[in-house]
Amino acid sequence: MTTGLDRLRELRAQGVLEMAYDQVPGLLAQESGPGGPGAGAGSGTSGGAVSAAAAGRLLGGLDAEAVLAHHPRTPVMTVAVTGQSTVGHVIDPLRGELARHGLLLKPVLGEHGTYLRDLTDPGSELWTARPDLTLCLLDAETVFAQVPAVWRPEDVERAAEEVLDRCAALAEGAPGTLVLNTVPLPRGHSHQLIDHRSRALLGAVWREFNARLLRLTESDHGGRLVVIDLDPLIGEGGPVTDPRLARHAKVRLGAELLAAYAREVGHLARALAGRVRKCLVLDLDNTLWDGVLGEEGPEGIAAAGTLRGEAFGAFQKCVKQLGSQGVLLAVSSKNDEGPVLRTLNGHPDLVLRERDFVRINANWEPKDANLADIARELDLGTDALVFADDSPAERAQVRHGAPGVAVVALDEEPALHVTRLLADGWFDTPRLTDEDRARPGEYHRQRERRELHAGSGSHEQFLRALEVRVALAEPRPHEFARMSQLTLRTNQFNLAGGGHPESELRAMAADPARLLLAARSADRFGDNGLVGAVLGTFAEGVLHLDNIWLSCRVLARGVEQACLAVLLDRVRALGLSGVSARYVPTARNHRAREFYPSCGFTPVGTGGPAGAAVEFHHDLARVPDVPAHVRITETPGGRGTDEPR
Repeated sequence: MTTGLDRLRELRAQGVLEMAYDQVPGLLAQESGPGGPGAGAGSGTSGGAVSAAAAGRLLGGLDAEAVLAHHPRTPVMTVAVTGQSTVGHVIDPLRGELARHGLLLKPVLGEHGTYLRDLTDPGSELWTARPDLTLCLLDAETVFAQVPAVWRPEDVERAAEEVLDRCAALAEGAPGTLVLNTVPLPRGHSHQLIDHRSRALLGAVWREFNARLLRLTESDHGGRLVVIDLDPLIGEGGPVTDPRLARHAKVRLGAELLAAYAREVGHLARALAGRVRKCLVLDLDNTLWDGVLGEEGPEGIAAAGTLRGEAFGAFQKCVKQLGSQGVLLAVSSKNDEGPVLRTLNGHPDLVLRERDFVRINANWEPKDANLADIARELDLGTDALVFADDSPAERAQVRHGAPGVAVVALDEEPALHVTRLLADGWFDTPRLTDEDRARPGEYHRQRERRELHAGSGSHEQFLRALEVRVALAEPRPHEFARMSQLTLRTNQFNLAGGGHPESELRAMAADPARLLLAARSADRFGDNGLVGAVLGTFAEGVLHLDNIWLSCRVLARGVEQACLAVLLDRVRALGLSGVSARYVPTARNHRAREFYPSCGFTPVGTGGPAGAAVEFHHDLARVPDVPAHVRITETPGGRGTDEPR
């Protein structure tokens, strides 16, 4: 059977790999993990990681400019790599991992043992590359290089304290998002102590060092530091290092561990590129419970009470844990709806109930159509969905009919369901916000809004009954993480494309030449939280709107028009002569193409070729009114009102 790697080799041999780069994620999704061929790129641990390393070697000779010429919207991730020891071996698996997610790696590799200079000298190659991610790989030598030839645990403790101080300083000033890691303690160091008491003390010192390293993220208010815990990766992989490579080549982290580490970094890079998945869609029979509901009835299925049933119960608990952190849960099952709802509401074994799901599609339609329907009802793209199913035929049909959906391959061994679901970190995010946790409840309120809309005589009557409230003001200190997520994840109403990490947004908010505003909304059904952002630059008496983002959850309710009306009114009050804006077409923002003209902006120039950016200008002679159904509760500068504007 031809594998994804075989096909990559063929494309490279034919000289068309750059042209076919958009096929790479799908080809790598064929690579085997614990589930065997076809299990998906995220179906396992070491198997998928080794495949990513092999793919990275195949992709190593790619002409990046040629890739971008054929696929100009491919996100490029500049990643700087440095460390105490030889760390270049991480490049191949990292390239493969990013390729699996549709990203193109631009690596910048530091020299052996120069991580302090690399990360502190603004003139270094790593700094001048302006990386999106900076990987500083730590190993035991980072600490032991500073202890005397004859040492005791107390010497290691002092050295570890110095390393912690150094890492804290690096986190404040390193370029890009800095990624550190916990450090394994090799047996070759611990067992140089021959008494168990000293050995135990060293173990305690080392664990405290790693714990404090992890806690550095608690004081990282700019969101620029990530610490990857290697312990879970070591627990599932091979040895930490090969003693021969460590001694002769200074390669102190082994190939399997680096490959697993690269997978974690790949998940982080995907999140920073705004490609976090939002919804987990689950099959039911032999996926969420043991048995086939339509054949055996509710009494014939199990998620507890038997060895297999307990495995399904553990899977349900894992899914519920994901849902508690804002992952939307949905069902696509070939079953009749009535029995499914009765089972979800009444079966004694189940941890998940009907109320845990924002959408349940139990019918006999093709699953790719069901997934498209779920995405449409939740106002998401299919590339925001992850689909888990035990049927190879159903998975293949979804891969063909809904290629944007990430597919998690399950099979007849339910004990591996959790492993396979979590392997690819589809929902990983640098930081969780209150809005994330509240997201499922918001989608349930969306259902109530749809019911209100269906019962209204017109869309205008619905808007008046909805009682929309909007605040547009400076972001609060705790909102930058959520605002960063919004800019990175929003695709439909993102007028110039792209987004910004938290640290950039904080810097912009502090810059008097920049304007950064947060949009919040609420209605009769509840608080929607922070739903939008406005970014601009003041220059020569004009406000240049760099971008506007708005969550798809509140589109078509007048929120976007209200925000721009408030902004234009405020700019005119400041005495500026006008506002310029730019619309940059992307693959997903066509719905916002007419937004600026609808608010009184006029195009500048005669226009360019199809797909080109369009410049607009507003002279502020007459600013638009806030929609009559919207009540403004706060405006820039802190002014609030309880009356419609």
